[in-house]
Amino acid sequence: MSEKDDRFNLSRARDDSGESRGLPRANDDSGESRGLPRANDDSGESRGVSRRDFLKSAGVGGLATAVTAAGAAEAEAQTGPRVVGPGDVPVTLIVNGKRLELRIEPRVTLLDAIRNRADLTGNKRVCDRGTCGACTMIVDGRTIYSCSTLAIDMVGKQIRTVDGLSTGNVLHPVQQAFCDVDALMCGFCTPGFVVAATALLERYPNPTPEQARKGLDGNVCRCGTFVRIMEATMAAAAKGVRRV
Repeated sequence: MSEKDDRFNLSRARDDSGESRGLPRANDDSGESRGLPRANDDSGESRGVSRRDFLKSAGVGGLATAVTAAGAAEAEAQTGPRVVGPGDVPVTLIVNGKRLELRIEPRVTLLDAIRNRADLTGNKRVCDRGTCGACTMIVDGRTIYSCSTLAIDMVGKQIRTVDGLSTGNVLHPVQQAFCDVDALMCGFCTPGFVVAATALLERYPNPTPEQARKGLDGNVCRCGTFVRIMEATMAAAAKGVRRV
């Protein structure tokens, strides 16, 4: 045999004994794997975790987590706020220091509840979109657009409207100042401006012109009486506005 044939024989994948000299056989004559370990040996003991067992355990774990989360969400929903509506429900509002017992749908706005159910029509509906400020009311010391505020959300809060500013036949200082300087024209925006100016002066008794403009910038006068409105606000500040 030539030297070339000898080299060929040495490079063969198997020798005369049947063993592979290249990649190891999956199992030898004893049944043991010489490559990746078997999941179980002859004694039944596990030598590792198969990919199939791992995927099964991961799937079961993920399913258990999802079921637990769904159960927790359902339990939280059952113990959450009580659902009301869609029909009329009892709502108690504190408006200008008085309790108002109303029956309204949960979707009714504060403006509609007070104007249509309580017959307090001082504040006006103009834009009905929370952009003009004609419906401005004071709730717990802060101004809000009542046309875009749900009445049911105002339960337990102190609500003040333009109807409650005067004392008997005596006008509020802001109302009187608007009359004195003629700070109105058509009058639709006036209630909102009076309420906004009142809230401003209760917070800043002596406001600067910049503070006054900022405090009233959420209200719009389509007639263009802004100069007189500013004049009335500063005149009321000079007379003094008592904080409520």
